[in-house]
Amino acid sequence: MEKKILHVLEGREKHITDTEVVRQSLPTMQFRFANPFIVVHHMPAKYFAPGSPEDRLHPHPHRGFAPVTFMLQGQGYHRDNAGNAMTVTGGDVQWMFAGRGILHSEGPSTEFLEKGGNYELLQLWFNVPAAHKGEAPWYQYIKGTEMPPVAVKDGVHLTLISGEYENKNGPLKNFTPITAIWGNVEAGKEVTLTATRGYWTLLYVIDGGLKVNGAVVSGYHLVVFDKEDEQSDVHIEALENTRLLYLSAEPINEPVAAKDNFVMNTSEEIDQAMEDYKNGLFGTLEK
Repeated sequence: MEKKILHVLEGREKHITDTEVVRQSLPTMQFRFANPFIVVHHMPAKYFAPGSPEDRLHPHPHRGFAPVTFMLQGQGYHRDNAGNAMTVTGGDVQWMFAGRGILHSEGPSTEFLEKGGNYELLQLWFNVPAAHKGEAPWYQYIKGTEMPPVAVKDGVHLTLISGEYENKNGPLKNFTPITAIWGNVEAGKEVTLTATRGYWTLLYVIDGGLKVNGAVVSGYHLVVFDKEDEQSDVHIEALENTRLLYLSAEPINEPVAAKDNFVMNTSEEIDQAMEDYKNGLFGTLEK
């Protein structure tokens, strides 16, 4: 039986910097968090001509959660002051646990800018339980070739990034159970994905259009399903070629305080994070 839809949230434009604009579908005024899912940002495809100048988000802090980058097109470059430096290629995923505090910078790689092309990504914030927020940062990089195919059928091309699905295990590890599946469904094809009862379940439509559990949903929209619903099926019918990201996670039943680049449990912890950053306790990082 099909799972009830709570919200279909439009990704509205949000300026990250003067030049960088993303589509933010979580949080919104209509719906805040599906903890552990705190933020959903989609940086739409941006074309860089060959030889374009550097275009980076300069070093900035995080604490208390894991920013996860799903690289859709192009090639990015990540650096942090925990010693990680990685080129992130389209089809791959990086997971950076900020823990008690980290500085990082990100943007198109030098090699990509030399050649030019389209640059597109999703960045989600995965929360972690309070017991882990003070731990040391760590990093994972997952290649698309390491993600096993799931829901295999004609015209359906989906792979498992993390969690367990169809007795397969995704390579990305998390502090709490999170199933993440992405890929594309060709026009006219159908597929049913199964959510764990009691879990927060989301479906982000990157582009294209589909009918999901009877609702027509277009690109830049996030579907939030009712985690209390006893039903578990998410039925997808692609109305055109569609790229999507499917998520289902065990809830973290703790208070959420999220502000600026920090995700903690109380406003006092947010204030402390800001003070620690201002006082240099996050360390330094050259861009």
